[in-house]
Amino acid sequence: MEQQPELAADVPRAWDRPVVSVPILTFLSLVGGQLPSFSPQANLYTIGTGGALVWLGLSNRMPRRTVPQRLGSGAVWWMLPVMIFGVFEAGTFMLGSRDDFPTFSKIADPLLDDSLIRSAVYFAWLSAFWGLVRR
Repeated sequence: MEQQPELAADVPRAWDRPVVSVPILTFLSLVGGQLPSFSPQANLYTIGTGGALVWLGLSNRMPRRTVPQRLGSGAVWWMLPVMIFGVFEAGTFMLGSRDDFPTFSKIADPLLDDSLIRSAVYFAWLSAFWGLVRR
């Protein structure tokens, strides 16, 4: 009798469950929100947190989710504003951010002075990045 290999079940690991991942992402965003905006400490924390999520995504510790083979036709309409935003942001960054032609970061800086808003933005970034890593 020949034994067939077992198929791995698509059972989510402990950190892939919202009951576990949401509190962890909340804790990480609260820590990141306490750091001064655009400071070296905040940049290192962001790079370290993002690097850890990339490492989790590229390692075999995470179950792979199916990815669509092709983007739908509606994706083009989402990419258009993202590309226009990217061109304007890169242009204002290269020209130097001035008061008459500011970058988005300079416009958002007064909002990011509040640590609670900074934590909420950090949580949104971590959640979106975690969703991408799980793919």
